[in-house]
Amino acid sequence: MLSGLTTRGRCLLAAGFAAAMCAWMLNERDLLRVAVFVIALPLLVVLFISASKVRIGATRALAPDRVPAGTETTVQLQLWRTGRMPSGEVLLEDGVAYGLGVRPRFIVEHLPHLQRVPLRYGLRPQSRGVQQVGPLRARVTDPFGICEFDRELIGTSRLMVVPKTEQLRGLPSGGGIGTGEDGSIQRGSGAGEPDAIVRQYRQGDDLRLVHWPSTARRDEIMVRLEEKPRHGGTTVLLDHRAAAHHGAGPRASMEWAISFAASIALHLRRCGHGVRLVTEHAKVLAELPFDGGPAHDNLALDALAALQPAHQRDVTLGGDPAGGQELIAVLGSISAEAIHELTRHRARGMRSLAVLLDTPAWSTEAKGAQCSSAVDESARLLRAAGWSVVVARPSATIPSVWEELCRAGRWYPAMVGS
Repeated sequence: MLSGLTTRGRCLLAAGFAAAMCAWMLNERDLLRVAVFVIALPLLVVLFISASKVRIGATRALAPDRVPAGTETTVQLQLWRTGRMPSGEVLLEDGVAYGLGVRPRFIVEHLPHLQRVPLRYGLRPQSRGVQQVGPLRARVTDPFGICEFDRELIGTSRLMVVPKTEQLRGLPSGGGIGTGEDGSIQRGSGAGEPDAIVRQYRQGDDLRLVHWPSTARRDEIMVRLEEKPRHGGTTVLLDHRAAAHHGAGPRASMEWAISFAASIALHLRRCGHGVRLVTEHAKVLAELPFDGGPAHDNLALDALAALQPAHQRDVTLGGDPAGGQELIAVLGSISAEAIHELTRHRARGMRSLAVLLDTPAWSTEAKGAQCSSAVDESARLLRAAGWSVVVARPSATIPSVWEELCRAGRWYPAMVGS
């Protein structure tokens, strides 16, 4: 109980015992009475504070509680006293992770009864992730400054720091990105009739679904499907292997790759395409339907915010990661075996694009350096498999890489940021 005494309280207690010793040695009763009072004062204050307990209420609100990396958010605190016991000085400290900045501290003198005291401070997180703000701790002293005690007023609040995204324009030319049609299903285009999806007759199909105009044109039985035409989709593959990237912190190559994947996923969804975000192991991170809205965007950004580097060194797919759809792969350093695993499931007729990061440049930051031979070889192998390739360096911006990818031909790679 005496551990809550302040320096002032401990000095009073020591002075009281010293005065009592002197009074006993000098046989001074008046000095003894003063000594007893000085000793009793801090003890009574501690006993009274422990029994009454100054009651303090507090709230915390983050506005907003989801921000892109590098964007500021405001933390709003409200503090008030509910108990009848008056309080002295209140020292507040809100817990803040190292990546969010310095822990904020406030001093409130004479906290009023049932009257809220507003406090606020700003945070500017530089790295994506699920961050925790709090707990909010208070050190309260009595009006005499003799005793103090610590209280935890509020627990932790979650701050979602999502990857920073860029506004993009345009779509890759050629190949009809986002259509996702394999040629076996066609839309009817008869005059005066709505679009329909027809395909070849299969054993067991209802003969009432036969589409006679298409049957007459193709000289084979075609069946009309009653379902609405499917909107095409694009799969965005993100290579998040720790061994495939270089650099640390917000400027690491992995953070650039995640921001690029997030930017193109949101851009394609807003252009009316369904988007699937997958990893280099074909694990689905998020799906954005073509008719989705901001809620689906937030789900995708949240999944990328919580994404941690994978410790597997190889790319393992076991099948086409795009499931026959168009594929945009955002790749770090990749070996010839990994390229073979990535391309062997993709036929040349499928639209396949790749953004290949020159990841060693993220660690050296060598200005004007050329692509390493390994990056050149990876680009050559992807190009030989029929992919359109853009090589990105740290000096390149996300919009410039996307514009170059939109212009990239199937057989001619592009170099950005060199």
